[in-house]
Amino acid sequence: MRRAQILSALMLGLLVWAAVVPASAQQVPLQDKPFAEHRIVLQLSDGDAKKQALVLSVANNLLKAYDPDKIAIEVVTFGPGIDLLLSGSERRKQVESLIAQGVRFDVCLNTVDTIERETGKRPEFIPAATPVQVGVAQILFLAENGYTVVRP
Repeated sequence: MRRAQILSALMLGLLVWAAVVPASAQQVPLQDKPFAEHRIVLQLSDGDAKKQALVLSVANNLLKAYDPDKIAIEVVTFGPGIDLLLSGSERRKQVESLIAQGVRFDVCLNTVDTIERETGKRPEFIPAATPVQVGVAQILFLAENGYTVVRP
């Protein structure tokens, strides 16, 4: 009997926890590519122009190597990496071209909030960028759902 009570208490605790998890802890849903055979998440946490170019090159190469309907590519930016998605980015056309081909670009809202607090101005991003509350948490979520994490 005692074991059943403990199990019931644990189940009740889990249900209560699930009900109170804040919305900010939820992640953006997976890409809508039901026939994707490969799922890649590219991490960009570096503001270096060469690193940004490398991430874009890897995404382009993957699209050339695989049927775009058979591969899901998501670029998650956080920290200095969000510079790639600024409205005035010199690589904006490349990013928008990749978005048009089905690549998703995520921007970390925690980083955006930090920049706004420090500068008093909220940065503007490419409209097609997908906001996620926590960039690293989005990477973890994707990894837990079958994505391979690559940090070029």
